[in-house]
Amino acid sequence: MAALVLFCAGLLAASALHKVLARDRLAEATARLVGVGAVPGQLLLVLAGTLELVAAACLLAAPLRLAGAVIAALVWGTYALALARRRGETLDCGCDLAARPKPVSTAQVLRAGGLALLAAGVALFPDAPLTLDAPFAAAGLLALYLGASELLAIPAPQWKAA
Repeated sequence: MAALVLFCAGLLAASALHKVLARDRLAEATARLVGVGAVPGQLLLVLAGTLELVAAACLLAAPLRLAGAVIAALVWGTYALALARRRGETLDCGCDLAARPKPVSTAQVLRAGGLALLAAGVALFPDAPLTLDAPFAAAGLLALYLGASELLAIPAPQWKAA
């Protein structure tokens, strides 16, 4: 369980950092995804990044883990709903490290929804002690997650239904 907590915290912190480093692109992506103007898009981007950072910090503090997991579930659930509303539309959703305008797919919606469910699981399951292998397992999960994101970015792979 500690590896899942570290995975969620790492992914949330990396997402918040990504929002800082690519703020112009992601502000535009946020505005398009939510269907608002440029200024509200920037504000929503700052809000999302702040919530991600707060959730990550809370997940790492045992007494605040439940709050962090709930915040993470709400953030990722909101992403899933926003993506579901835009399913089929071509846009850069900001889900990847690179700008990739493409149709929003069911897989992207399920990815965000799955992360929300994972965060809910972290909230519901009892705390596990942090062991020496947990950071390595979390790093492995993060690598698998990023690899899966790259596979989802392939425009028309043979294994994906057209």
